[in-house]
Amino acid sequence: MTPTGTRRGNGLGRVLRGGVVNMAGAVVSAALNLALIVAITRAFSQDTAGLLFSATSVFLIMAAVANAGAPDGLVYFIARMRVFGRPEGVPVLLRLALGPAVLASCLVAAGLMVFAGPLAEALGSEEAAAYLRTLALFLPFAVLTDSALAATRAHHDMSVTVVVDKVGRPLAQLGLVGMIALSGSAGLLALAWAGPYLPAAVLAWFWLGRIVRRAGPDDPAPAEGTPAEPAGTETTGADRSPVGAEDRDERVTPAVFWSFALPRALGGVAQMGVQRGGVVMVALLNGLSGAAVFTAATRIMVVGQFGTQAVLYAAQPRFAELLAARDHAAVRSLYQAGTAWLVCLNWPLYLTALVFAPEVMRLFGDGYEAGVLALVIVCAGQLTAQVLGMGDLVLTMTGRTGLNLLNNVMSLLANVAVCVLLVPAYGAAGAAVALVAAALVRKLLPLWQLRSLVVLHPVSRPVLAATGSALVWFGALPLFLDAVTGGGVPVLAAAVLVGALGHLGTVWRLRDRLELRR
Repeated sequence: MTPTGTRRGNGLGRVLRGGVVNMAGAVVSAALNLALIVAITRAFSQDTAGLLFSATSVFLIMAAVANAGAPDGLVYFIARMRVFGRPEGVPVLLRLALGPAVLASCLVAAGLMVFAGPLAEALGSEEAAAYLRTLALFLPFAVLTDSALAATRAHHDMSVTVVVDKVGRPLAQLGLVGMIALSGSAGLLALAWAGPYLPAAVLAWFWLGRIVRRAGPDDPAPAEGTPAEPAGTETTGADRSPVGAEDRDERVTPAVFWSFALPRALGGVAQMGVQRGGVVMVALLNGLSGAAVFTAATRIMVVGQFGTQAVLYAAQPRFAELLAARDHAAVRSLYQAGTAWLVCLNWPLYLTALVFAPEVMRLFGDGYEAGVLALVIVCAGQLTAQVLGMGDLVLTMTGRTGLNLLNNVMSLLANVAVCVLLVPAYGAAGAAVALVAAALVRKLLPLWQLRSLVVLHPVSRPVLAATGSALVWFGALPLFLDAVTGGGVPVLAAAVLVGALGHLGTVWRLRDRLELRR
């Protein structure tokens, strides 16, 4: 039985188109977010910056708790509905998912209001309570935004995420923070950071409504040069098995949806705890100024995550469709091509920051040079993490959210344990080691757990080509220029310019090997 919404092949063309749209937004978003952090660190003291970064980290962790896994559940089940020709079930699914998520967000926001005082005492700042209570007001809007954008991505519409989340919201945050900096009223920083979530939620849901109303059965024509399959047949092969009628008749009940979403929610909380918990741990164990330094040192990782999300957001619904059709060969092909794209996008960033770490940290102002070692550690860890690819996403799209939860909890435990051991003595550098350890745990475990379903490994021609290009243009060339000239901002700018031109030329020349022609 052939699923109505899928076709032969791994869908690299559709993923690549979505990835290009996301990447355009990611570049703008990365620049805006970096500018936001630089504006805060240069306009306010380290303690004030550390307070804001710690409070917003608590907000983002609470948002991960409140969304209850609804965004991932919406992507997974909407993609399956489209595969099996049942898009009319999407409005019902949205109501099923959003009711509990909105209720949970209101309860979490109320809890954050109540416990803002004790959290402020733990952070060692009375102002923290006002920051946390202000942020709590906007928590439901953050959850609504995440869910709406996830549903649009499940329809392969990436433009909404780009306009609303990648460009609109950070641009509004930067503008408001700039106004606050000019006025000198640091007490309004939390409002400036969280306020844009309200219009973002309204716009995202308006856009989703338009998409759902015009959606029909996703039945694309076969790729050019590919013969259409006869009705009632399934492509056979070593890695493809027939799709049974039980899949076709699947109905998404509340029990089915939340049995998928809730474990993913807990995993998402653990994952956000790793990404943002380090800031809070440094604030608790090393002071607010240490949290500001750690946040600045890890900004390069956050900038890289925008490039990663550009690929992941585009690949997520396609992985769900391929796994629903049990086309494991196409899953492997998409995984390896996606890993090569991640390396092409992110290795230049991390290699450049690794070579010119002192110059990068001076960007944030006086006193932030203490984060150079932390930046080097984070970049080295992220280079390894990018090569390991997106096995955790594939694991989630198989429906094994319990394993995903286990992996993220193990990652969080590794992060907390290393932070407790190293942060009191080494500050931001100790937290950076903890972050790298947690990332490697979360990347390696899925590849081992998926071995019985589909063997995924990043060693492939596309990945080797991508790593080779990045090492030459953003590793060897900057090191040579640094050794010859002694470094400095002009050398950094020249190395980035020449490296970017050389890397783009190499990627274009190797576009067939990198699966960039489709």
